[in-house]
Amino acid sequence: MSTDIRRVGVVGGGQMGAGIAEVCARAGLDTVVCEADDMAARAARKRVAASLDRAVRRGKLNQEVAEDALGHLVFTSGLERLADRQLVIEAIIENPEAKNELFAALDKIVTAPSAILASNTSAIPIMSLGMATGRADRVVGLHFFNPVPVLPLVEVVTSLHTAPDTVATVEAFVTTTLGKTVIHAQDRAGFVVNALLIPYLLAAVRMAESGLATASDIDTGMELGCAHPMGPLKLADLIGLDTVASIAVSLYDEFKEPLYAPPPLLQRMVAAGLLGRKTGRGFHVYDGAR
Repeated sequence: MSTDIRRVGVVGGGQMGAGIAEVCARAGLDTVVCEADDMAARAARKRVAASLDRAVRRGKLNQEVAEDALGHLVFTSGLERLADRQLVIEAIIENPEAKNELFAALDKIVTAPSAILASNTSAIPIMSLGMATGRADRVVGLHFFNPVPVLPLVEVVTSLHTAPDTVATVEAFVTTTLGKTVIHAQDRAGFVVNALLIPYLLAAVRMAESGLATASDIDTGMELGCAHPMGPLKLADLIGLDTVASIAVSLYDEFKEPLYAPPPLLQRMVAAGLLGRKTGRGFHVYDGAR
């Protein structure tokens, strides 16, 4: 029987983690956000507060609801604060070693045997994360999409060990509590959306790299010629070029298909710290770029 989840933990307060924490808090859930240190925890709080303020200014949210959401949030640098959580969602860097280490730690800290450990990973196998714990049946992928408060989709990803009750619980949580739509994906790198999206983004990078078209023309072509709301290189900048490269590596490692391999230009941009919107410059230049 599925459990009604009211106490949620989010590990990682970056772009994705802050968005996940915001939608949980807006749903009235007791939400704890855990970051690496106190400075990062304060930055995560500012990130959520700024997002709520934008929603109020745009008429998407009233001030009272925004203030109530902030009241449901606690920001901390101590994983031990997650001990009583019914669901903990990991949203840290896309690094297999870091995620496995975190899941092993959470397995010892989160005390309730029925508690679920979930990952927002874009491509890393859920089986690997589950096997880092003693509760692989309670480990699942919950892949949200950026920006989390706006996009209505969540991929639920199960490993060979994930229990049916775990799936039922998180599906009810996503659909009924958060009001989002679920699609189910097998535990393969990229799941459903990124397995289709990333080769498309990489094709656009290769087109720009070869000089066949400028980044601006590539994006305009797909926006006006195919009615896409955002061109592929703008979308890559929004996702973060480091994240795009990381997902591409995971896909290539699993399938060994050349179309999944990150192009040299993408790798050089990541090495140069030109990661897209979050750094002010990627394939395009944004406000605040140095």
